Amino acid sequence: MTGLAFASVPLYRMFCEVTGLNGTTGRGTTAPGGVHRSIRIAFDANTSPRLPWRFVPEAESETVDIGARDMAFFSATNRGATPVTGTATYNVTPAVAGKYFTKIQCFCFTQQTLKPGETQRMPVIYYVDPKILTDPDTKDVETITLSYTFYPVDSSKTTS
Repeated sequence: MTGLAFASVPLYRMFCEVTGLNGTTGRGTTAPGGVHRSIRIAFDANTSPRLPWRFVPEAESETVDIGARDMAFFSATNRGATPVTGTATYNVTPAVAGKYFTKIQCFCFTQQTLKPGETQRMPVIYYVDPKILTDPDTKDVETITLSYTFYPVDSSKTTS
């Protein structure tokens, strides 16, 4: 039972990446190439009220070729008086499109430390898998929204 408890988190994450459960995206290394069909990607950025950052996408949306590699940028500015470390979580909506939205590179789950007044640009490299075109559950999907939420990292917790 103890082994199962330790394995459950990575297994759940792997299951979500494979199935797209709850809008979890896949991970990839290269895009398959465009298929001359496009889809709109909307970008959403949020911060916890406990994080004194301004976090925004550089573009509200873009239209991309399905299967082609693309890149979007988000920027974060620390509006506080001290250095602050944050980490982002993400999701994709509609959830059924999550398994077709594949990230090649992302800043999510990586701790970002910003000094007072510092701004950092953060890229996301991604593609939409062409298999989205053959899934009957996604036939009406015209827009996929990639949403991030930044939370402060609790520096009072230490690991030994």
